[in-house]
Amino acid sequence: MIHRDALTGLVLAGGQGRRMGGRDKGLAPFAGRPLVCHARAPLVGRVAELLINANRHADAYTEWGDRVIGDVEAGYQGPLMGIYSGLRAATTDWVVVVPCDSPSLPNDLVARLVGGRGKADIAVAHDGERLHPVVALIRRSLADDLAQALAAGERKIDRWYARHAWQPVDMSDCVEAFANLNTEADRRRLEEARP
Repeated sequence: MIHRDALTGLVLAGGQGRRMGGRDKGLAPFAGRPLVCHARAPLVGRVAELLINANRHADAYTEWGDRVIGDVEAGYQGPLMGIYSGLRAATTDWVVVVPCDSPSLPNDLVARLVGGRGKADIAVAHDGERLHPVVALIRRSLADDLAQALAAGERKIDRWYARHAWQPVDMSDCVEAFANLNTEADRRRLEEARP
């Protein structure tokens, strides 16, 4: 079992938000609060420190995390760079990663990833039909390997995972929890579906 003190939470909010007209997606309103507020909810109280990876509006994000970190390298290089930046910034052995645009992740997400990891270095949420690579538990010591992969031009998360011992974690009982918000239509649909 991995204790709370060995876990850092990382919310990925560093993208360009191209499909939302360039908006900073994590700060977009959803059900009366910024998306980042919903995304961080399953991490609060379950990790030793909460990091938010953001490449703009860092001041606005300080309210929602213990530290706001930008990408180690500029240029909006994608979520793998955000993950790397979080692994570099973390001070614990493990990092739990979530995207800023999934407002309905299960409250027991951390426990499920930890419990489903087995002996793997990476545990990834699986909804019964597909993997959700940006919902994962990752051993921080993989940061150096990820640095090498990024330097070689790798930007696909699943290809990097495949280099390591990784484990899909069954979350097929809550498929809807992994819906992400990419457009205004998504936002309206997901808000209407909330209990």
